[in-house]
Amino acid sequence: MSCPQQSEAKQALLTVLAEHHGDAKAAPVQQAIARLVELSDSSAPAYAPELPGCWQLVSAPNFPDGQQTAAGAWQYTLGRLAFNMFQPQTLSVQLTQVWQDIQPLAAEHHYTHNIVVHFQTVRPGLPTVHGIVRNLGVCQPADDTALQVQFTGGVLEPAPETDMSAWQQVFQSVVPASISWRDRLQRLVLKLIFGLGAPQAIDPQTGRAEFPMPRSPKGRLNILYLDDTLRIMQSQKEQTWMVCERVATDQ
Repeated sequence: MSCPQQSEAKQALLTVLAEHHGDAKAAPVQQAIARLVELSDSSAPAYAPELPGCWQLVSAPNFPDGQQTAAGAWQYTLGRLAFNMFQPQTLSVQLTQVWQDIQPLAAEHHYTHNIVVHFQTVRPGLPTVHGIVRNLGVCQPADDTALQVQFTGGVLEPAPETDMSAWQQVFQSVVPASISWRDRLQRLVLKLIFGLGAPQAIDPQTGRAEFPMPRSPKGRLNILYLDDTLRIMQSQKEQTWMVCERVATDQ
């Protein structure tokens, strides 16, 4: 294997991802991923110094019930971004950026694992409001090639330079919409198993709301490929793939 081979394989993956609108399950994308896995020279990526950093998702996001626009952007309801914990749950939002922020903690090989979602509201005829959802978590090696990931809570906040009055009109003093029996059951299960309580009200000064997750669910992410610029992860349970590029600044 050689660095030129890896560079060519990475570029081939990014090209085929763009051609398939970020669909990491598409057969040509899977073939490109397999090629990079063959070229990987890291035997223990979970302990590699390249792991921490700020990584931008370049494959399609994996939140549930998303719809892709003709321009290739992904839209969701706000509730689907964070366990249905933020109101208004049915607000349509369009994702503009998704990051994974992995930073060292005090214990060796323990890191933050924060999923940072930048969005803009989709409200025809009304001003667009920009915000951020942070799904907070921690991770540590499960073995040489996988991470154990735990979510610990979530945050909703306005993006920098967002007009606070416009933000408050959307998110302040929201009356929860009626929810289906299915959603009621899901909320009860999340409360019983993970200890999820109600999120705090929007802070009138900062526009921020948050919720804790005292009994964190644990997941496993396999590290298929890792170098100083590209990372490919796979969720073994859900059979989803995440292709990320390193970016220079933390978000």
